[in-house]
Amino acid sequence: MKYAEVTIRLNPVDPYRDMLIYHLGEEGPYDSFEETRDGLKAYVPAHLYDVAFLQTVVHDECVGCEVHLSMQELPDRNWNEEWERQHHPVLVDDFCWVRAPFHPHRDDVQYEIEIEPKMSFGTAHHQTTYMMLSLLRDEPLDGRRVLDMGSGTAVLAILARKKGAAYVEAIDNDEWAYRNALENVERNGCPDIVCLLGDAALLTPDKRFDVVIANINRNILLRDMSAYAAVLRQGGTLMLSGFYAGDVAVLLEKAASLALHLVDQRSRDGWQALKLVKQ
Repeated sequence: MKYAEVTIRLNPVDPYRDMLIYHLGEEGPYDSFEETRDGLKAYVPAHLYDVAFLQTVVHDECVGCEVHLSMQELPDRNWNEEWERQHHPVLVDDFCWVRAPFHPHRDDVQYEIEIEPKMSFGTAHHQTTYMMLSLLRDEPLDGRRVLDMGSGTAVLAILARKKGAAYVEAIDNDEWAYRNALENVERNGCPDIVCLLGDAALLTPDKRFDVVIANINRNILLRDMSAYAAVLRQGGTLMLSGFYAGDVAVLLEKAASLALHLVDQRSRDGWQALKLVKQ
């Protein structure tokens, strides 16, 4: 398969580089990235390269940043092999080991999750996924019902099930991520996780959850938080990530209007995660 290499030069680089990596990988077809001194290189199958999508993401996420874009088509090569060479396992707080099938097994952790990433978002390398796994570490899940919105590879849903959740539902609107999630739940011995292709429109009044996880982005969280709150039981927990410190105030304002009370806030390299409880 031929790939397009998009070079993105940024001035300043931070925090815009991480924001672009997140949104190009989460919302678009970009499946690998290389950080450079003055920005990044982003890789996408050549037939999926869409300059309008790229320019929209840059326009939305790089306000106040000088950006220069260029693209070249690369010769055909084994990109999965290249991805595996650069892909590393992740240890989360010494309790969860997230690895690909080609990484070694560990016996010194509570939970091990094997993810066949296929370059999908949600392999625990991103700061937001790491923080959500860390929040789940501290959350009692035995016998509880858990909803994972924007589930990606389903790594968060899998940890919830392994920690004893009685029912787990994972929803993503990207077909590639959805199919990857189906493979990963089987791979980890969690075939009863319900994986669905779609978005918050799938949430109906007859559904009720004790814990809702949403690692997406600020705009979708603001749009759909009321839907999450509607299916969250009284006293239930809502975990949010996918945004920067500058987004926290508006998200908390929205949360307060839905009787969601902040009980924990975490930060990793500028990215934020919030834990809220429905009053």
